[in-house]
Amino acid sequence: KGIWGTPKGPLGHPEVATVGLDDLQQRCQQAYEQGARFAKWRNVLQLDPAKRMPTELAIADTVHTLARYASISQSEGLVPIVEPEIVPNGDHDIYYCAQMTEKVLAAQFKALADHHIYLEGAVLKPNMVKNGLGGPKASAETIAALTCQTLLRTVPPAMPGIFFLSGESARNEDNEEEATINLSTMNSLFAGKLPWHLSFSYGKALQRTCIVTWLGKAENKDAAQKALKARAKANSDACFGKYKAGSCRSLGPDDASSVPAGPY
Repeated sequence: KGIWGTPKGPLGHPEVATVGLDDLQQRCQQAYEQGARFAKWRNVLQLDPAKRMPTELAIADTVHTLARYASISQSEGLVPIVEPEIVPNGDHDIYYCAQMTEKVLAAQFKALADHHIYLEGAVLKPNMVKNGLGGPKASAETIAALTCQTLLRTVPPAMPGIFFLSGESARNEDNEEEATINLSTMNSLFAGKLPWHLSFSYGKALQRTCIVTWLGKAENKDAAQKALKARAKANSDACFGKYKAGSCRSLGPDDASSVPAGPY
């Protein structure tokens, strides 16, 4: 739901708050009984330097809601995946994203501490620190350096794993390949220097070659499975900083029109 009185951001709407805490404990109980052991909650924040977004109000609401969700999830035996997502829409540069991501994550871990979250029993799903989709393009090395710098400044070593959003890219860029290269660069440049595991929470950029190869047709199943396994192997290599750029086939920017619209 929109937060009344907040500015309109690059997504075309004001800042937002999520609802659903009222019956979350009951839903967590039901999910656990049905075999679930993880839960995920996503809050969205927008960037706009001219409008000083995200606002203090949006940040405060986001981190409080995510901390309450994490507390309720852990009370029912579920591992909370905490996702304060800063979307890449906008014309901002990577340095503004780094500044705001650090601010949001610092506030998030303060809120998690206030709510007595057992960090060893939770995981973080953040955005990478990147330029806006319409902003000046940053290199993989800059993305890796600023992302890890931000995480090292804000995320306690007790957090066992950080599982990135794969991230949107501009329409003239290769989502899957760039996401894998960024992850591999982080794990290469910071090998032995990070207290937590860095990987992906599988998302849009890491599934699209598989999905477009499949298109819901039985005759494409084997080829789609092969594509998914290849990208999974590429990202396994990236977790060790060993991915070789271009070694895994993916949809290039010319294939962007083939990608299904909307979330998946």
